[in-house]
Amino acid sequence: MSSAQAYVPTYNATSNFVSVRGLKHHVLTWGDTSLVTPERPLLVMVHGWMDTSASFQFMVDALRQQPGWADRPIVAIDWRGFGLTEVPQTDSYFFADYLGDLDLLLDHIAPDQKIDLLGHSMGGNVVMLYAGVRSERIRKLINLEGFGMPATQAQEAPDRYIKWLDELKKPVQLKDYATLPEVAKRLQANNPRLRESFALWLAGHWARKEGERWVINADAAHKRPQPILYRVEEVYAFLERIACPVLFVEGTETLYFMLFNGKFSRDEFLERVKRVPDFRLESIQNAGHMLHHDQPEELAVHIANFLKAADSAIA
Repeated sequence: MSSAQAYVPTYNATSNFVSVRGLKHHVLTWGDTSLVTPERPLLVMVHGWMDTSASFQFMVDALRQQPGWADRPIVAIDWRGFGLTEVPQTDSYFFADYLGDLDLLLDHIAPDQKIDLLGHSMGGNVVMLYAGVRSERIRKLINLEGFGMPATQAQEAPDRYIKWLDELKKPVQLKDYATLPEVAKRLQANNPRLRESFALWLAGHWARKEGERWVINADAAHKRPQPILYRVEEVYAFLERIACPVLFVEGTETLYFMLFNGKFSRDEFLERVKRVPDFRLESIQNAGHMLHHDQPEELAVHIANFLKAADSAIA
């Protein structure tokens, strides 16, 4: 790393913990939640795989500059086994648990209130499924690069279970680092577009110091595959039941579909989301999968424009 300084947030979040489903979940809050109104509901944000709620800080600072957002309350949560949320006593993670956690967290964070809901990547997939069963709780939904997964066939199930059983017998671990700048380098290796100042700041939230080493704030068990197939027919049923407006934002330089060696394409994704009753797609130039890091200022404009309809009088 050079002599660059770490990013300094313009708007700091408060940190607290909410206990649901036997785990203490970490929650970041920007602003005063008592200012929530039906016209300006709470914005709740959920992160992606191997990420943390603090990852949204750059986007929040940019969003605060948009009309009507100077004091609007925003919340972000750490998923189980990520960030500062407790690690469950488990050797595997199952997707349904994220929906269960989110549902009960919203009971605590925003009881009897509609919210605006935003998810990135894995979190984007979670919020789409959640909106398919709890649309009455959501005013508007934003999905950042939560494209979904390749369709599977029933005959793949036995081999998937064999792989899972075999993986349970193998130890898993995440690499640790000697210094915080090394953690920042890892973040930039994952995403070369990440600004150096952003990486230096985010490293302190992505990892913690244990003894002489820096350890990633994530349970290594997340690396194990799930045995349950991604059944696209079931996903269709969720998408068709989404009763709130949905904005999907993608980075034009995303490499997401390259992960699947031709088994899943953007065209297939576009066919799937035709089933969402009220869906719009917007793109951000010079941004990849981590578009909230790559172009937080432009992303803030997309978010503010989509969410401003009900509070236009205030804006």
